[in-house]
Amino acid sequence: MINVAILGFGVVGSGTAEVIEKNRDVIKAKTGADIRIKHILDLRDFPGSPFETLITHDFNDIIADKDVDIVVEAMGGAHPAYDFSKAALEAGKNVVTSNKLVVAQFGTELLSIAEKNGVRYLFEASVGGGIPIIKPMMSDLAQNNIDAISGILNGTTNYILTQMSENGTSFEAALKEAQAKGYAEADPTSDIEGHDAARKIVILAALAYGKLISPDAIHCEGITKIDSRDVTFAEELENYSIKLIGHAEKVGDRILAFVAPRLIAAANPLHDVSDVFNGILVGCDMLGDAMFYGRGAGKLPTASAVVSDVIDIAVKLGTSAGSAKWTDAKENDIAPFADHVCAHYFRIAGCSKCMEKVFASDDVKCSITADGECAFITKPMTEKDALAKEKEFAEKEIKVLSRIRVL
Repeated sequence: MINVAILGFGVVGSGTAEVIEKNRDVIKAKTGADIRIKHILDLRDFPGSPFETLITHDFNDIIADKDVDIVVEAMGGAHPAYDFSKAALEAGKNVVTSNKLVVAQFGTELLSIAEKNGVRYLFEASVGGGIPIIKPMMSDLAQNNIDAISGILNGTTNYILTQMSENGTSFEAALKEAQAKGYAEADPTSDIEGHDAARKIVILAALAYGKLISPDAIHCEGITKIDSRDVTFAEELENYSIKLIGHAEKVGDRILAFVAPRLIAAANPLHDVSDVFNGILVGCDMLGDAMFYGRGAGKLPTASAVVSDVIDIAVKLGTSAGSAKWTDAKENDIAPFADHVCAHYFRIAGCSKCMEKVFASDDVKCSITADGECAFITKPMTEKDALAKEKEFAEKEIKVLSRIRVL
């Protein structure tokens, strides 16, 4: 019998309990592991719930129980989620989490504590919701050098951009729709400003390159400046779609990671990832491109990923093998964003004559002028040079309405 304690009985915690109980026989038949929920920590009571008798309000009940093998942290936020995870690992209990904030900020420390205590710290559900991505990167792709990772890592922003593209909805109206459907929080800042995606891409970069970069140390740009005109122009130029992309790659001995809206060409598998779905493209030196696609959020998809970690620990109980290994990145491990090279989409107030005051014809791949605005895509250039072009437009009193990088 493998005993599990769940911290937090919200969406993910209750979903985890549901998956374990409903599929108990399937899990045991496939793995030989008999998994039982012994405690559920929450501030609330849940009268009438089938798990009512398992509720405790005291974390010490879980720490003191020597029969608890696995602690599922489904609380969200940094504290006390980090503090409870650390205490559980130090007590010799395995920890599973869906909390990308804690993994991105404290993952190095918690993995080290787990190793010292002969237990495991797993976090499959922290990136991509129910999409298997963490384990494949650690095992199935382990024989590859990872060239680059590009992912649609946030379902809320992808839903908003899909509504803007398919229905001509404004950003503001699409955000309200997302909130009404429960895809976006009342305070959507973490999603629409890119912070959620930033936490996820640094976790994937750590798995690929062995260094965990602080989310605060990378360029992070959300979708609040995307206008419906950009969506229209992007489609008309060369059938591009606009997606919020978390990107990581190795540049020499350094790691480049950032989050920003990108124009995605029709041939790219991420182009048609729509609605609340996530898509992650991993470029490998031996395999080539591997695409991971599925629901990036939701109660049962995320809980499914949590329980996959619980099962992984249950069938290998008593070992710390199979955990991620990385160290914290230092400043000289991080490639400067200013040197990143890609094509750029510009939208300016004015016609192509205005564009030609800053860009030579050889520097522009394609352009379109409509309703007093000109949109065009440049040849590849560094971020530093693109910013210089923006400054040059300003000096010529030409307003840059939008600039978006091309993937």
